[in-house]
This record gives sequence, C-alpha cells and structure tokens, in this order.
Amino acid sequence: MPPVRNELLTTAEMGECDRLTIAAGTPGIVLMENAGRAVADAVARRDPPGSRVVVVAGPGNNGGDGFVAARLLAERRYRVELLLVGAVEALKGDAAEAARRWTGPTFPAALERLDGAHVVVDALFGAGLARPVDGLAKQMIEAVNAAGARGATVVAVDLPSGINGTTGAVMGAAVEAAESVTFFRAKPGHWLLPGRLHCGRLTVADIGIPASVLETVRPGCVRVGPAMVRGIVPVPSLAGHKYSRGHAVVVSGSASTTGAARLSARAALRAGAGLVTLASPSDALAVNVAANLAVMVRVVDGAAALAAFLEDRRFNAVALGPGLGVGPATRDLVAAALAGQRSVVLDADALTSFAAAPEELFAAVRGRGGAATILTPHEGEFSRLFGHLDEVREGASKLEKARAAARRAGAVVLLKGADTAIADLDGRAAINANAPAHLATAGAGDVLTGIVTGLCAQGAGAFEAAAAATWLHGKAACEVGPGLISEDLSEVMPSVYARLFDPLAALEAAGVKGVR
Repeated sequence: MPPVRNELLTTAEMGECDRLTIAAGTPGIVLMENAGRAVADAVARRDPPGSRVVVVAGPGNNGGDGFVAARLLAERRYRVELLLVGAVEALKGDAAEAARRWTGPTFPAALERLDGAHVVVDALFGAGLARPVDGLAKQMIEAVNAAGARGATVVAVDLPSGINGTTGAVMGAAVEAAESVTFFRAKPGHWLLPGRLHCGRLTVADIGIPASVLETVRPGCVRVGPAMVRGIVPVPSLAGHKYSRGHAVVVSGSASTTGAARLSARAALRAGAGLVTLASPSDALAVNVAANLAVMVRVVDGAAALAAFLEDRRFNAVALGPGLGVGPATRDLVAAALAGQRSVVLDADALTSFAAAPEELFAAVRGRGGAATILTPHEGEFSRLFGHLDEVREGASKLEKARAAARRAGAVVLLKGADTAIADLDGRAAINANAPAHLATAGAGDVLTGIVTGLCAQGAGAFEAAAAATWLHGKAACEVGPGLISEDLSEVMPSVYARLFDPLAALEAAGVKGVR
C-alpha cells in the first residue's frame, strides 16, 4: 500500500526538506525540473495542445518552476508566453538556470497580456510569502483573477500567490486558482481558511524528495484522513464485551435543555463506547428516561452527587457542557469531573462558565497530572476563554491559536470550524477539512463532543480521539448530505464505520486504482 502522505509542512520545514535532499546529492535544478513538469502535466490534463498559456513568474524559485513549466508546455505544442515580475538578470541559482533553458518569449509583466489566455500559470510567489503583496505584483494577482473570471483556467504553482503557506492568510491579495500543484507534501495554508478557498483542486506531486527526510524534519502537523482514523478507532474484539469497550458519562442540563446532552450521549454510544450513562438532575429525569433506550439514565443532582457518582472507576470518560447552563453550578460540576483521572471532555457551557475566570479552569486542568482533558470550543467560546491571552494575537491562524491555547490550558484543544484545528500541549497538531457547509446546524457540536467522549471511553488518547472524531463527524455529515439535522449524524455512524473499515475502500483511499 502506498505511504500515507498526510504530513503538512510549514515553509521552514519544506525548506529543510529541500536542503536535506540537495545535500544528499540531488541537484536543486532537478527538483525544479520535476516541479515544473508536474505543473505542465496539470495544465495538459485540463487543456489541449494549442491552447494559449500565459505563465506569470516571480523573482524566486517559484518563478523558476514557472520557467520550467513554460518550456515543457511549449515542447508539447502549447502557445506559451512568459511574463516576469522583475528582471531576468536578477534571478539567482536554479531559477536563473531555469530561465536560461527557456527559449520562448519573456515579457515584462503587463496586465493586458493576460487578455485572451486559455490558461494562466501563477508562478509569482510560493508558500514562503511573508509580507503583503503590493505594487505590480498585486496588480498582476488581480489581473490573473480577472482572467479566471473571464474563463481562463488558473493553475497555481505550489500555492496561490498571496496566500501564506503556514497560516492560510491572504497577504493583501491572493490568486483564486482552479488547481494548485504543490510538491512533496501539502502545506497548512492549503487547508486552513481562507487559503483553502483559493486553492481549487489540490495536487501533491512527487518531485524526488525522499520521505526519509521527514525523520529528520519531524513535521508537527498532519491533515486528518481515513488512514489516520483507521489507526485510532478501536476495533472490537470477539473476546471483548461491553465493559471492555468503556463506559462514558454525559452530564445533562435541566428539563428544558436536555436535548444537547442526549445528542452527545447517543453519539458516544454510536462511536463505539460499550455503555453510556446520562447523569441527569431530578427535574429532567422523566424526559431523559422517556427519550433514551440504549443510553442509561441516573439521577445526579449537583457537584457533590457527581463527585460521588464518578467514584465508580468503570466510568472512564465524562463529557460536560452541552445544555448544562452557564454559571457557578456548572463550574462546580466541571471541578468535580476534573478531580479524577478519567478522560474529561469540556464543551459549550462548561467552557463559557469560566469566561470570567479562565485561569481557574486552566489550573484545575494542569493539576490533573496529565490525565486526558479535551476542550472543544467554537470560535466564540474560544474567544471568551482564551481571547485575553497575549499568545492568541489578532491575525494568528487557527492552528497557531489552538496550539497556544493547548499550551496555556494544559489540555488538548479542538477549535471547531470548517478548518478544525486540533492541538496537543506537546506541540502536535492536526487540521481536519472534510466538514461540509451543511454541518453548520444546531446541535452538531454536541454530537462531536459525544464522538470524542466515546472514543476516549474505548481507550483512545486525547489528541487521537479529538482528531479522529472531527473526521468521523465530517464524514457523517457528508453521508447525510444537504438537509441534515444533528440527530441524523449518529444514525449514519454505522455506515461511516463500514466504509472506513472496508478493505477495498481503504485501498481506494490510498490511491490504488482498479480494486473493484
């Protein structure tokens, strides 16, 4: 089976991969030739020979890739022009050699030369862009987008120009590409918003960098995918039983707000927990009992009762927050849950209740001595809990914010959204990007909390459970499709698991063709 290529490389990490490869004996110009060939191949897949191709090249190695692509496309009988932002004489190293090998026309960058192009190759800036674009470069980006709006196919080299490869931020202006061709591994900016919206289809090309360099570089971020999830989700044993699959507890709110906790509890059961108990206040007992079958219900009134209830060590994961209410009573419930060594998942009201005293929560989490704690805020809850921190500066990427929050809180942080970021306090991070737009619906976050809790109950580590749960959650939403409501998500989990563990589907996901 081909290797799983889900590592995401920052600009510095990608530069180190290049350096190690060159130091081991592969000339840089060979890597550049391979990169340019991958771009030319992408154009050829989309548009036939004879099409007019305009390559917009910048002054660095990204521009060098553009020179190579231009030469190879001309050899394939495309009508190619190259527009250079800067002077040929200013090019250095491999980019200068690539320019020397190009024998076609090179024009100074001019907006009007994009008129009538069938294809525009954006080779202005790659993932290393660190400052906002301005002047002629910005004008050319805007002209490329205008050409795309007129029907030209825009293919970006490495990353759409104007997108920061590490953060996904738009640096003043950014190309809107139909396809982006990156090299060796994708970058966080391909998957973080808003960068992801500019990339179009993403192709990751092999240019001759060996995977072994990752043993030295040790990238700190991955994109969650099915192979990763398959390695995390516990597979039941024929010799097992419900007690060996863990017992999760979800703490319910009062009678008028039980729905959120019930969504979480059912999701924990569907995720694979052997048993799930809803800890219900007395006033909600009747509705909780009437609305649940496989989920058990027990009366638990207040923090002292919860502490006593959780003395049973068979309860190995607990979730608090959905529909729990905001205030001192919820803070006390959270403190009771955190007092033990079981996995604790905190969401919604359990987080907002500490908005005025976040350090109180962080101290309680750090005092657990490394016991698994997972915080699952959306952007609003995150801002209320972490917005005061200097580390969570304005303009920081979602990934940077999640990492800073994890370090400060001493917990795994799952920052929800279309580009969910998951960070561990040891610096590990993951991005999940399979959530469809229609997942933005009431109660969906409560279901995610339940899936995380269910995986923790089965013994998954905190970071692993959070990462796998986000992917399963997004996949369930894709399975349901438009019109979904949160109740649908748990009901399609059996189908999601069936596809995940179908050996033929696993081969297809790994890129093996013709397995069916």
